Amino acid sequence: MSPPAPEPSAAGGRLAAVESLSQRWGDRLNPLVVKDLRQGLRTRVFWVCFSLLLLACLMVALVAYVETRGQGYAHHGRGYFFSFFLCLGFIHFFVIPYSAYRSLAREREDETWVLVVLTGLGSRRILRGKVASFLVQAALYASAVGPFLLFSYFLNGIALSTILVVLALGGAWLVFLTVAGVCAATLADGRMGRAFVHFGVLGALGLALAQGLGGAYAMTESGERLLRDTEFTYGVLFALMLMLLDGWLLFEAAASRLALPTEDYSRGPRRALGVQVLLAMAAGTAIWWLGGRAHLVAELFGLLGGAHLVFVGMFVVADVDGQARALRAATRPWSVLRPGALRGFRWMVFLLAAWGALFWGLQWASSDLPLKGRSLQMATVALPAYGVLFLSLAVGLSRRLRPDRMATPVAVRLLFVASVALASALPPLLAVLLGHDVDDGLINLLNPLVGVANFASYDYGAGGPKMSWDLLGFVVAVALLAAYATDRMLVERERRAHDS
Repeated sequence: MSPPAPEPSAAGGRLAAVESLSQRWGDRLNPLVVKDLRQGLRTRVFWVCFSLLLLACLMVALVAYVETRGQGYAHHGRGYFFSFFLCLGFIHFFVIPYSAYRSLAREREDETWVLVVLTGLGSRRILRGKVASFLVQAALYASAVGPFLLFSYFLNGIALSTILVVLALGGAWLVFLTVAGVCAATLADGRMGRAFVHFGVLGALGLALAQGLGGAYAMTESGERLLRDTEFTYGVLFALMLMLLDGWLLFEAAASRLALPTEDYSRGPRRALGVQVLLAMAAGTAIWWLGGRAHLVAELFGLLGGAHLVFVGMFVVADVDGQARALRAATRPWSVLRPGALRGFRWMVFLLAAWGALFWGLQWASSDLPLKGRSLQMATVALPAYGVLFLSLAVGLSRRLRPDRMATPVAVRLLFVASVALASALPPLLAVLLGHDVDDGLINLLNPLVGVANFASYDYGAGGPKMSWDLLGFVVAVALLAAYATDRMLVERERRAHDS
């Protein structure tokens, strides 16, 4: 007869519970986070950058000690805080996003991405693991610089609130740039396209580094005076919302490009774009109302947000014709979130029309709209109309000029950029050759850049807007006709693709 099994002790039960909890969280943790983090910590780039960062911060701290030793710690905190942040900013705003871009681009170049996909994690979870692993590396860099940043506070001259705001905005900028770097790695498939994207990423990260450090320097020098400004608070909240929503949109766009054609790959980015537009419209309306129904708020949101929406639309309409057989049964005419160039084009036309109509209405209902504000009201409608017109032109040309090669996402984007560039450059040249003004209203009526500027201009000599509502109606009519023709063409092409 075997002896009875010993009863588990209380310590053994707690140990088993801890092990069970750790195992459960280990299963939930994205395995790519662990893989990429281990791989990143073994690289020479990480240790060289980490060592140089610590050395630079140590040298700045020694200089601060020597300079302030006999001065009773006068107001030196601002300068030395920015010096420490400068060292950290180079890592966060350039090295980390570029490393994230190269990590995914290298897997696609070496064709090891297929092996990662075979794990069954899905494109969205794989990208989430990529981004998270590099954010963990960024946290390691920040933990090394953190004591030096706190040291600058004790040198006086900078408030703790200023330090926290700068670090919070810097962290949001880091996350946005990391997501943008991962998204850029999914843009091109060919060798030439990847080389072009590579140089573009380097230039964009250089500008992002300058913007991040420039904003940090401005906030550091202004101190608490800038934090007490209401307009600055609105600007900070708007910047945070823009980085959050654009980062979400870029992440969903990258996941959709890496998804399989049989998946509902377009739902994520189109839904993110719809939420972004809805929140921006709600924020613009709220600020317009709280600001005393000022027409300037509606004009800024209408023009700047409209330009951003047209730029994003260039990527939304650049989808392929048709959809996988497994998705056709549940697709309805109003299913604008499902794959296909037809539904992406309809989604963008709807968003641009809703955007222009809302902020045109807010300007009309403004309490302080002067006579010259009527011209800006026309520009708020003209910008979405030009967007619809040239998006329709790009999609239509791609399907009529060698559809087998031009009806690709890259070709549609290039056609959009080329058509906007030609329509912006040729009419002013024609006006000069004919002896008219460069910004002649009739000659530049279909010019997307000069046309918007003309509709926004006020003719003080004539005592009214430079352009008339009749000319605006003509532009809107041309845009609607182009959108209708493109929609019918896409319907016919999708029918042929499904029948074949």
